[in-house]
Amino acid sequence: MKWEAKIITHKKESRIVVYFERNPDLITRFKLQEDARWSVSLGAWHLPDTFENRIKFNIIPVHIKRPSVEGYEQIEKFKYWLISKRYSQNTIKSYVEALKSFLTFFNEKSICDIINDDVIRYNNEYIKNNNLSASYQNQIVNAIKLFFSTIRETKIAIEKIHRPKRSKMLPNVLSKEEVKDILQAHKNIKHKTMLCLIYSCGLRCGELLALKPVSIDSKRNLILIKNAKGKKDRIAPLSPRILEMLRIYYVAYKPKKWLFEGEFVGEPYSVKSLQSVLKQALDKAKITKPVTLHWLRHSYATHLLESGTDLRYIQELLGHNSSRTTEIYTHVSTRNIQQIKSPFDDL
Repeated sequence: MKWEAKIITHKKESRIVVYFERNPDLITRFKLQEDARWSVSLGAWHLPDTFENRIKFNIIPVHIKRPSVEGYEQIEKFKYWLISKRYSQNTIKSYVEALKSFLTFFNEKSICDIINDDVIRYNNEYIKNNNLSASYQNQIVNAIKLFFSTIRETKIAIEKIHRPKRSKMLPNVLSKEEVKDILQAHKNIKHKTMLCLIYSCGLRCGELLALKPVSIDSKRNLILIKNAKGKKDRIAPLSPRILEMLRIYYVAYKPKKWLFEGEFVGEPYSVKSLQSVLKQALDKAKITKPVTLHWLRHSYATHLLESGTDLRYIQELLGHNSSRTTEIYTHVSTRNIQQIKSPFDDL
């Protein structure tokens, strides 16, 4: 079976895309891989850009395929340290993978001898040569800084490790008409409610799937989002319409542990299934834009801003630490821009 694998940046993520001749058995195996996705635009399956997947598809040269024995020991220590500090599972996984990639590159060098120039060399010879994204490089920097801050004997000056200059990307925003078409596309009350709740409360995908029936405070028209990004709790208002929809959904499905359960009782709905729900809605609404679930959150924030909601309240509703993060929505709001008259009209 001939196949070709390479690293690409797809929808702002570093992914490994695999091209091969159509084969039902191989497709079935791909579906079983963690976070494996089919891309219509690429015409291929793609997987997370992890150390293990690079080895699996022979992307990393043989001489730098794995860390040294010392490297493995330090990676495990770092992992246990992250666990003891109660970092989230996603952060632990990301940081461990990032550190593994870095220490693999220097597998013939003692960790205590790694210096700042080595970080620059890694960025140029590995990150740049493999066309990896600035966001991936930034993740590496986060992991390196945190790791070397836990090592006693090191020649690294942590404060001198520089970050990549990141592109100033604007959030993707849908019009209210497009959002309405997406939210009305499904007849299935469960699918409809999930998408409506993401938009109506500006939820992240993981926040929606972590909700429990007790998260809904119907008497105060509030939703409690527990242990969200940054291990923070927050509340968001529930519109009367979404509350009525939730009541109809609850009577129909009677969820036990999670508000939205998967195929089996007590099991949370999966990210992959939720992404599929959105894709089906896009197909039914005949929207061809590469919309993701996070676009609904961006649209919620922008539409709030355009309706006159104060930026400080939007910051609270989204759970942003810094107002600078929320301010990005001022660049995509059309409330004032559309009122500007082009000088072309006076010619």
